[in-house]
Amino acid sequence: MSASLSDPRSPDADRTIATPAPRPRLLAFAGSLRQASYNRRLIPILAEGARAAGADVELIDLRDYSLPVYDGDIEAAGMPDNVHRLQTLMAGCDGLLISTPEYNGSMPALVKNTLDWMSRATADGRSGTLLFQDKMAGIVSASPGPLGGIRSLLVLRDALSKLGLLVVPQQVAVGAAAERLPETGVLADERLRGAVLGVGAAVVRHLCKGVVA
Repeated sequence: MSASLSDPRSPDADRTIATPAPRPRLLAFAGSLRQASYNRRLIPILAEGARAAGADVELIDLRDYSLPVYDGDIEAAGMPDNVHRLQTLMAGCDGLLISTPEYNGSMPALVKNTLDWMSRATADGRSGTLLFQDKMAGIVSASPGPLGGIRSLLVLRDALSKLGLLVVPQQVAVGAAAERLPETGVLADERLRGAVLGVGAAVVRHLCKGVVA
């Protein structure tokens, strides 16, 4: 009897058809509401690095997800709709990309408040912190000062880690941002640009080593 694909004696019987790995999905935002923010100019470059490495990136504007300062009484009266919108986005992604300014040696209240609200109970009653568990994050910063917002990255890295995110060791702080990040959003310093792209790519590499949802 001649061998066929349905015949267990066929040399092709043990072959499996490889399916392409799912593309990592990342949520990206800048930690500033100011229209001319240097970090609003930097976050697309970070997202570009992740996309070039094979990820799908959803870049959002936090002005479209305005939230009050976290208040347990507001939460008890009814969770703001924008919290559920952000939680839905977080549930559907494998990690975060954040570009943050530095305010008084720390990350902005906007970033902290956004993370605080997202970590609250979801619509189905589960802890919002579960949305962050074992997902990846990449962080960068930009500031007019010489340090580029590096202190904000230290605080943000710690906060994200406490939520359960794995933050890649690569990070970039772009100093003298007024000169390096003009209104065109073009980061002319090729070394810095490559480093920012590299942070996005590093997140994707780490995700591809594991199993993405």
